[in-house]
Amino acid sequence: MAPDGTAGLVPSMRAALRAGDPLPRSIAKFFATKRLAELVRAAGPPLLFGVRLWAAVCLALYVAFWLQLDNAYWAGTSAALVCQPLLGASLRKGWFRLVGTVVGAVTIVVLTACFPQDRMAFLVGLALWGGACAFVATLLRNYAAYSAALAGYTAAIIASDQLGATGGLNGQAFMLAVTRVSEISIGIVSAGIVLAGTDLGGARRRLATLFAGLIAGIADNFATTLASAGPEPPDTQPMRRDFLRRVIDLDPIIDQTVGESSQIRYHSPALQSAADGLFAALAGWRAMAIHAARFPDGQMQAEAGAVLQCLPHPLPDQAGPARWLADPTGRLQSCEAAASRLLTFPADTPSQRMLADKAAEVLVGLSHALNGIALLVADPAQPPSRRRGTARLRVADWLPAMVNAGRAFVTIAAVALWWIVTEWPSGATAIAWAAIAVILMAPRADQAYAGALRFAVGNALAAVLAAILAFAVLPQQQTFVGFSIALAAYMVPVGALMAQPWQAALFAPMVGNFLPMLGPANQMSYDPGQFYNAALALVGGCAAAAASFRLLPPLRPAWRARRLLALTLRDLRHLAAGRAHGDWEGHIVGRLSAMPEQATPLQRAQLLAAKSMGTEIIQLRQSTHRLGLSAGLGPALAAVAQGDCASATAHLARVDAALAADGADGAGPQTLLRVRGSILVMSELLTQHAAYFSAGAPG
Repeated sequence: MAPDGTAGLVPSMRAALRAGDPLPRSIAKFFATKRLAELVRAAGPPLLFGVRLWAAVCLALYVAFWLQLDNAYWAGTSAALVCQPLLGASLRKGWFRLVGTVVGAVTIVVLTACFPQDRMAFLVGLALWGGACAFVATLLRNYAAYSAALAGYTAAIIASDQLGATGGLNGQAFMLAVTRVSEISIGIVSAGIVLAGTDLGGARRRLATLFAGLIAGIADNFATTLASAGPEPPDTQPMRRDFLRRVIDLDPIIDQTVGESSQIRYHSPALQSAADGLFAALAGWRAMAIHAARFPDGQMQAEAGAVLQCLPHPLPDQAGPARWLADPTGRLQSCEAAASRLLTFPADTPSQRMLADKAAEVLVGLSHALNGIALLVADPAQPPSRRRGTARLRVADWLPAMVNAGRAFVTIAAVALWWIVTEWPSGATAIAWAAIAVILMAPRADQAYAGALRFAVGNALAAVLAAILAFAVLPQQQTFVGFSIALAAYMVPVGALMAQPWQAALFAPMVGNFLPMLGPANQMSYDPGQFYNAALALVGGCAAAAASFRLLPPLRPAWRARRLLALTLRDLRHLAAGRAHGDWEGHIVGRLSAMPEQATPLQRAQLLAAKSMGTEIIQLRQSTHRLGLSAGLGPALAAVAQGDCASATAHLARVDAALAADGADGAGPQTLLRVRGSILVMSELLTQHAAYFSAGAPG
């Protein structure tokens, strides 16, 4: 130890002590400096995003002013709304914003042509269109949902422009639609130029790293489950449930990555297949873990050890995600070769056959995920896979969409009726803001009311700050450069705050809806009365939308989770009764993705168990049909369809005993063992989740 007792302190603090500074002051100075450096590093990216946002808005406004468009501020508004902290998210949002704007503009032109002289029918049609868009926005996900919402409130915005103060259609719908699409296109292109020119994007690498981490974790723990099969197998249930949650969370990141690259967009089904592969791997691992826990004996240890020898090596892999990320194609080929070995593995018992088949299922699922990584990192050893089909719409539940559609229709119609009764000059603008809030927030389910309140508060703050800028600052500015500098004082700090996840819902409307309140134009008009009427319409429309989520609240998360489980159980029983389902696994994966965040791990596990049960029923029915054993399996599946788990398990045991005793004509020993292995999986699922599979059955 040093004579002065400072051996454990950093050199700067030792120097401060030798200079005679008090120790507390030195520590405070040290940590204050360190904290300041951390704050500077943390503030850098958000501030840079704020500068990009400001540059995109200024570029869009400059082009719109140069073209002398009527409402040039919509170009800047579009640029502000498109800008996101992640490049892929910005580009994806810009594309879907353009699509939604065009659809909404075409719809309002058609609606105006249908009811040119009937204001009441026009407003009812507008409310119906808003409800339809809220319905579709709830069914879709991510930026596709945003596009559907935008189609709804774009129609409302253009309608407010042509309705004016009295509600009579002015016949300018077509020109208003063309102008609006032009302004929004300018904003989208301007934002794309600024963001793509200043950000290389990192969504591909980020998604590849997430995939690699999930693959490494699943593969390592799955191999450990096999290696530890015996008297005291480890409890892997918490880990499986955590992996399931992480796989579900991949969906928005995949959407951001698709927006970053045209190549990724062309091969986007490979990314969905990669996520589905991880679900399949978890289902296979789960079946093995349940089986190992039910039979912790020496025979199980020997059977699992033989299967373990067929796995690609090294597994378990202590190198972590880095090795999977470095050579995805090599690992993919190893997994495919090992899966082939496992499928032809000469098992001795149904238990071992089941372990081998489920291990192969895990490896095939990991292979799909590795194919996604190879696409993301552009692995030259893996040729790009051809695009296969198109993404399917997976509707988990129609009821939330119907509730949101009804709420949007009632809200828009109620505000329109209030306008007609009160003859409020800014009533048309209030309709537009009510439509924006009620349609945009509808897909957020239980967060919709809180989101609508933050949206209203953010817009109110934007209105206050817009008033300050409009009446105290802009009259002193005579050039576009001066206007841009004044705009930077608002856009840069608010944009930086929007990039922070803790209050993005509050600052996003402050960014996106600031320019419509400010209303910059080539010839500025400073009319306080007009401004305050517009601000009052904004507050009134947003307040009506927020109130609608209180009066017609979304379905509660716990109720939605129970309903998803009930719908899945109903579909499973229909499947067991013989009603074919075209995409069973994709259907249940859609339900897993739609599970609310408040759902319990057990509820997600029950959905995954239903997925496995349905898959086994489909495979077992196909196998027994080829072997002529459908008659023996019928009573077991009928019991599953009726929710009688005890009877179903007993019937499955009889089928298994008959196969063990008499076999089947024309069936090889491995085929018989595979059928018996499927029976074993179904029996274990029915035993573990008997409460779920028998729910609602007659007593």
